[in-house]
Amino acid sequence: MTGAGGESDVVVREARPADADAVAAFTRDTWGERHDDYIPRVFPDWAGSDDPDCGTFVATLPPDAVDISGLDGREPGDTHVAGDGAGAADAEPEAVVGCIQAVSLSEWEAWGQGIRVDPAARGHGVGTALSAAALDWARDRGAAVCRNMVFSWNVMGLGQSRAVGFEPETEFRFAEPEPDPDAIDDSGVDLEPLVDPDPNAAWAFWSDSDARDRLRGLALDPDEPWACSQLTRERLATAAAEDRLIAVAGPRSVAGFAVRTRVTEREADGETTRTATYGVAAWRDLDAAGALYDAVAADAAAADADAARVLIPETVEHVSDTGANRVPVAAEPDFVMSADLTGGS
Repeated sequence: MTGAGGESDVVVREARPADADAVAAFTRDTWGERHDDYIPRVFPDWAGSDDPDCGTFVATLPPDAVDISGLDGREPGDTHVAGDGAGAADAEPEAVVGCIQAVSLSEWEAWGQGIRVDPAARGHGVGTALSAAALDWARDRGAAVCRNMVFSWNVMGLGQSRAVGFEPETEFRFAEPEPDPDAIDDSGVDLEPLVDPDPNAAWAFWSDSDARDRLRGLALDPDEPWACSQLTRERLATAAAEDRLIAVAGPRSVAGFAVRTRVTEREADGETTRTATYGVAAWRDLDAAGALYDAVAADAAAADADAARVLIPETVEHVSDTGANRVPVAAEPDFVMSADLTGGS
């Protein structure tokens, strides 16, 4: 595959495990002081995977097309040599200057993630070529839509997504309740968490909720971290069967629910932090929000989590309901964009 728009010197190919060092070199400082980039940590697994539902690609340029000297401590000639194992010595040299992964989430939904371009290679059409490869991969597997997630402050990333065919879909923010085993007992609200929540009742609530409208029906995917896909009745039933569905109700009906998607562990500075992530939350009003956050706090504590994150719609109502209940929220929202793949390439 070559780059679009006449950028024929850009070649996009499937990633190899031997590409990991080159990718790590240009992604180690992607976000500066904001936070660490996860790509150096996960790319070796991406490149080494034989999962047919994942496609990982790198973009390359001839070594003389980019000058990487002085970037991130690299020296001239620090380029990845094409090929690994037998025959590598006869391979043409190439500079690995970008990466991306596409993932199938369902029969009709795909997700694009991890697009990175070496600063030394900007202006060569690398991002466009990578995006085209990911969208082609998704289209070939029958996907009708491919979505991605972009930090709201990443104006360059937002512009790149629009340039290659992604359109705005929704935005969300993470609420961050503190795990607390006594949260429910201290709530003082006339709403109770349900011991055995009915997924059909939760689905009925979701179907008629502002949260569903604002999120366009999306929630965090149960299998792929940091990806969003359509929340379905079947997913709620699975969550209920696995004790991951949390709901609160008044005397007559469900007033709110949340779904625990996963609990992850992250080690930093010799300490391990467990985070419970809730793929979506929806509620009826201010009091229901408070009762639901209390139920989530208790559930996170029961899961032995040190922290919790809850995806909520980025609206004045949802964020202010959260703040009024003294629950912290992330400083900035995230944007989800989507590309329609039904019209061909």
